[in-house]
Amino acid sequence: MKKTLLITTLLISTVTAFAQKNTSQSYIEQFKDNAIQIMHETGIPASIILGIAMHESGNGNSTIAKNLNNQFGVKGHGGADFYKNQKKVHSAYKRYNSILESFDDFARIITTRQQLGRISDQLTQYDYEKWVKGIQHSGYASSKKWASQVLGIIRKYQLNDLDQTPTEQAQTAQTTQSATDNPYLK
Repeated sequence: MKKTLLITTLLISTVTAFAQKNTSQSYIEQFKDNAIQIMHETGIPASIILGIAMHESGNGNSTIAKNLNNQFGVKGHGGADFYKNQKKVHSAYKRYNSILESFDDFARIITTRQQLGRISDQLTQYDYEKWVKGIQHSGYASSKKWASQVLGIIRKYQLNDLDQTPTEQAQTAQTTQSATDNPYLK
């Protein structure tokens, strides 16, 4: 009886954990270091990488994010198949072996496609608003609301703070701490 109860409890907790959706905060925590690393390698702001991934994948909860590891809605030649509710689904989206492979491919697309490559040549990691608008104008997204939706995510979660170098982050934290310690600013 105890063994059956233990197995049932483990199964229920496993199913519950699997069924839980990523929250915005958990998604940020899980992938912010990867986004910062890609920023240092490519010059694409970490806020852009995370903001677009969060928007396009619903924080990793969308069907293509879960089944194809595709965090950015990248379409692929020939698409990919996956199973949903025991039915085979053919998708126009690209399959990745891992989520990080999806992040790397997004950076490659942004830096090598002709209409997008000019953006990375002209902007710095601090110009996140211009990055979003440039990406939209290049044809990455067809929705007229796309840029404002991505900017809303970046601002809501202050993802642009990730665009600073570690030295700048330490200085910002020190300035914030000094301001809270100053009795005249309270």
